[in-house]
Parts: sequence; C-alpha cells; structure tokens
Amino acid sequence: MHPFNLGEILPLYSVLPFVGILLSIALLPLIKPLFWHRHYGKVTLAWALIFALPFLIFFTSSAIHSILHIYLIDYLPFIILLWGLFTISGGIYLRGTMLGTPAVNTLFLIAGTLLASLIGTTGASMLLIRPVIRANHVRKNKVHVIVFFIFLVSNIGGSLTPLGDPPLFLGFLHGVPFFWTLKLGPAMGLASGLLLAIFFALDSYFYRKEGSPQSRSGATEPLKLEGAYNFILLGGVIGAVLLSGLWKAGEFTVFGVEMGWQDLIRDGFILLFGFISLKITPDRMRDDNGFSWGPIKEVAILFAGIFMTIIPALAILKAGEHGHLAFLVTAVKEPWQYFWASGGLSSFLDNAPTYLTFFNLELGRLGLDETTATAILNGALQQEAGSQFVRILLAVSAGSVFMGANTYIGNAPNFMVRSIAEENKIQMPSFFGYMAWSAGILIPVFILLTIIFF
Repeated sequence: MHPFNLGEILPLYSVLPFVGILLSIALLPLIKPLFWHRHYGKVTLAWALIFALPFLIFFTSSAIHSILHIYLIDYLPFIILLWGLFTISGGIYLRGTMLGTPAVNTLFLIAGTLLASLIGTTGASMLLIRPVIRANHVRKNKVHVIVFFIFLVSNIGGSLTPLGDPPLFLGFLHGVPFFWTLKLGPAMGLASGLLLAIFFALDSYFYRKEGSPQSRSGATEPLKLEGAYNFILLGGVIGAVLLSGLWKAGEFTVFGVEMGWQDLIRDGFILLFGFISLKITPDRMRDDNGFSWGPIKEVAILFAGIFMTIIPALAILKAGEHGHLAFLVTAVKEPWQYFWASGGLSSFLDNAPTYLTFFNLELGRLGLDETTATAILNGALQQEAGSQFVRILLAVSAGSVFMGANTYIGNAPNFMVRSIAEENKIQMPSFFGYMAWSAGILIPVFILLTIIFF
C-alpha cells in the first residue's frame, strides 16, 4: 500500500496549512473576535481542505490511508479520552466558600501538580480548574493564576509516571519501565519549586495591590465535596488507559488501518463511564459547577483541523535524516540538544510522536533495540552506549512533557483550561500573549534545567 515513504517526498511547504491554522487561532481572536467566535469551525475546515484536497489528488491511496490513520488511531481516541475526563470531572463539585489567597492558590497548584502524574495532566486539569476559578472569582487579577495552572498542572506535573502525559505512556508501551520516569523527579521538582515560588511572589503582590477581596466575598459556606462517586469513574478511565497498554487483545483492520481490540475496548469503557456520570450526576450539580459543552466542542473542532494539517509535519519529522527536517535531526546529538529539540517541536506539534521519533533516532544511532534498551533502563545491562541512551531519554522525556507548556496547543488540556476560563469571563492572553508569559517565565527555568541536568 505504501511504495514510498511520504515523509521523504512531501515538501516542507506542505506544512503551510498547519502554520495557517495556528496563525488563525493566534490572530483572528485579536483582529476579528466576533467573526472568529461565530466562524472558527469554518476557518478550521478551510485550512483542513487546503491541505487535504491536493494531498488526496497527488497521493490518493497513501493520502486516504494517512488521513484515516490519524483520525482512527490518534484523533478519535484523543477526543474520547478528553470527553470522558471532561464529562466525569464536571460532575465533581467542591461546594463552599473558598477565597483565592496566595496560600490557597499555591496549595491548589501543588495538589494539581502532584495529581497530574497519577490521573494525567488532562484529568488533574479538568478536576481542579473550576474550583480554582471559583476560589478566585472575587479577585481582580487572576489571569496569572490560570497561566501558572497550565504551566504546572496541565504540563510539568505529569512527568513522573507514564499515566501523566502521552509521550511517557508511549515510552512505556515501547519498553520503558513504569517507574523509570521517577528519574525525572529532580528536574520536575526544581522546575515546579521555582515556578511555585515565582507564582507565590507574583500572586502575593497582586493580592496586596487589590486590597482585601475577602470583604467582597459575602457570607461564607463550609466546604463540601459533592459527586465524589465520580472519582470511581475517573479511576475507571485511568484503569482502562493503563490496561490498553498492558493487554494485547489482537488486531483488526478498518479501511486498511490496523487497530487493536484493546484500544477499541478502552474507548468503549471511557464512553461508558462518561455516560454513567451523565446519568447519575444531578443536572443541578453540573449547573452549579458551571459545566457546559462549549469548551469540549471548541477543542474537538479546532483539533480536527489541527490533526489533518499536522499530517505532513509528523511525516517529515518521522522520516528523520531522509526528510526535509534532516538539518534539524542530524544536528541533534547531545542531551541538551535533545531537550530543546524535542521540547521545541512539542510546543507546536503532538508531543507523543515527537518523543517517539527522537526515541527511535537514538536507538538507531547507538545500535540498540527495544529489548536491550529495556534491560539498560532496568539496570540489568551496563555499557557506554547505554549510559548515553539514559541521559538522552531523560532529556527527550523532560523536553516533550515540560515544553508542552510553551503554547496553548502544546498539550490538549492547555486549550481546554483556556476555554473554561474564558467561558467564566476571564480574559485570557492571546496565543502570542500567552507565549510572552512562557518566554518570560518558563524559558529561563528551562535554561537553568539545561545547565544543571542536561
């Protein structure tokens, strides 16, 4: 079916529709906000068709296979998982009066950062973002709270286990031991500690500047957790994801695309758990929680276009030294270069295939296979090439997870958190405005991590 490798043939300009959709997301809400709000679906469809139609005309069979593959293997499971976590977490309501003081906000960020490695960055983000927004509803300055929430809970916090973020789970599927990612603990701890300290200082400054928001908060109500049974369903989703990586139930073919039964069963369970949550959680509780389908609808539409237009970028990257990004791939040799290359690409591309590309690139360069790599990571095999592989895999893992925080599209929960915040009348920074935050705060932290660890 594939007499040639698309990634070796596709020109670099084939990624222009992907650049176009990113610029549309970045600029149109600033230039034409009302137009974008009403027609973002049409704009997304237009960019998708600008790529898809010529792609289908010139590479018909391979194009059909590539499009079906990315939607069946990547997009649909991606949206199903987001929908499941979004739906179930929306049924968990922390009722009561919470005032977003610097101490309370910092505790929220610490809790979310720790939870992210247990229930995933998406799960932790969807679980905590609404309580954080409610705690800060009387604050005048709260954009920085959401920005640091994205930095820590939606990204860096997911670096300690394969459950935390998709690239680490992909590494687990390719033989990286489950607890090996705990080696990222020192880098994650330093990055999180620095960011929490910066946040506390910044939030304290704004809090003092605002006066006493407590005086505007009205009567207090004791804290009470409602819908706690949804935690069982949330655990079921995480269990289904983990099971799909451990259990191989065979494969079947859909329109020429090979799919695993375990993946289909996983998605079925996630949908089931989501519908159970909708059935057993009172509508009143979701209304009180500010739950609506707007954020997941926006993410589903925008990422449908992103996944279509990202096809050539991923194919060229996968082609490695034989594609039009060969100049980048061949230049990456040292751990610090892997950290920034995997991180830089993960800021704009899907971090899971980016991680896998550099993972396989280094295996090939060092003459290792996955079985040998697993033995090295388990400590059962000592060799010079193995030591180099460990250092590089740490750099790739950290870069892929940490730098997803650099842009709104670097990791799926980033966009959802922004959408929920804007739905709650928080004026979030534009695409480039957010990047100004990440450049000013995250990049210096990443430079320090490079000096110390990579």
